[in-house]
Amino acid sequence: MPGEPSGVALGLPLPPSAGKKRLCFLLQAGDVLSVVRPPSLDDVRRSAPPAWQLTLDRLGELAFRHSIEARVFGSLAWCALTGLDYLTGRSDLDVLLDVRRDTDLDCLAADVAAVEADAPMRIDGELKRHDGAAVNWREFHAGASDVLVKHIDGVSLLDRRDFMSGGALR
Repeated sequence: MPGEPSGVALGLPLPPSAGKKRLCFLLQAGDVLSVVRPPSLDDVRRSAPPAWQLTLDRLGELAFRHSIEARVFGSLAWCALTGLDYLTGRSDLDVLLDVRRDTDLDCLAADVAAVEADAPMRIDGELKRHDGAAVNWREFHAGASDVLVKHIDGVSLLDRRDFMSGGALR
């Protein structure tokens, strides 16, 4: 924001047992030692409740069928990364689906909806293009003519067909 020091903003949630508080930090770019992608479905499997295993399997199959990568963020990712319990009975499964230019996004979103219909939790997440632009899979699946696209510089509305074809952000 204008007037704030520059740097890399970092937010860390505490687990529910610690009050689910959020910690925020501002780091200098040189203080960042590495950047890694969110964990894969396989990376989080051991931290997932038994009731979630079938849903993880089905999402893995879906990713294979669509030739995309499926990654996890949110509470299950924090469990896998820290060994702490971030999950509650109301936790959702946050997925990041890295799509390709030739991915049939309508079919992919419909397949995620079908997996969610039988899942013991809500599936939330994003369809992310190669350029980092992402749209909520549920919003995309709803079929609105314009979708809210998140990108490194902020958010913008984009015609869903333009998002699908890799069109430039407004």
